[in-house]
Formats: sequence, structure tokens, C-alpha cells
Amino acid sequence: MNQEIRLVATLPSTPRGARAARALAVAQLSEHQLPFDDAAQVVAELAVNAVTHGRVRGRDFRLALLIGPGPTLRIEVSDTRREAGPPAVAEVPEPGAESGRGLALVSALATRWGTDHGPAPLKTVWAEMVLESPISPDRDFHDPVGRSPVTHDA
Repeated sequence: MNQEIRLVATLPSTPRGARAARALAVAQLSEHQLPFDDAAQVVAELAVNAVTHGRVRGRDFRLALLIGPGPTLRIEVSDTRREAGPPAVAEVPEPGAESGRGLALVSALATRWGTDHGPAPLKTVWAEMVLESPISPDRDFHDPVGRSPVTHDA
């Protein structure tokens, strides 16, 4: 697949870094007039997992957004806790559980997702999504009268 890197950022392994990852994804996709709601949620979940489960004191995590034909978006979040990888299948937690829904949400929103291991101790959790049609510049426009325009004969 011929991919073009749109964004690569190194962020602190803190809640603020996870929020910044989401904000960067929204800014990048909206700049290219691509839908960002579902992608922002996937970035947020993967970034929070990196900060929560992949955090190593003094080490950051990396966010990469790659946009290819289709357009297909590949989201990659890398951290340095290779041994703390996600389960192979996203499990839905028990009702009433306070956490554990992140990967189930990623699984529901993404076309596919998985984990790659780079040189120790690197781990990358990735998700791919097919983005729908580009956002129309007037997507939030609503006719204030709520009816079709009236044409006048000259």
C-alpha cells in the first residue's frame, strides 16, 4: 500500500499527552477535510492505553497517522512496554465495570487492528479505518427557514 505520512508526533506518557494526541489527529484530519470523529475516538483509546499500560518513566509515546488510498487511515501508537501488550481479541467487560471498553470500541470502529513488535522494547498498537467521503465545507449549514429556496421569475 502506498502510504503518505501525514503526522508523526512524540508525546509525553501522561494524560495531557493522550489528550494532545487526540487533538493533533482532529486537527490533521480536519485540515485535509477528512471525517475525524471515529478516528479521534480510536486515537484517544490507543493513546490512553499507551499512557496507562505502556508507560515507562522518562519515556514518551509516539503517534503516527498514515493516509493511503481509499482513503484509508492507519493510526499507530507506539510505547516502550513490549511485555504489556493488548489481548489478541478485544473483550467486552462485565456490566458495571469501570474500565476495559477501549479495545472493544477500537474493534467496533476500525476495519482491523493489531500489535506489531519492533526492536525491544518497542510495541506498536495500530488500527486501520476506511474514511468516508470528505467533509463538505458547509456540512453544518442549515437553511434558517427550513425550506427550499424560492425562485423568482424576472
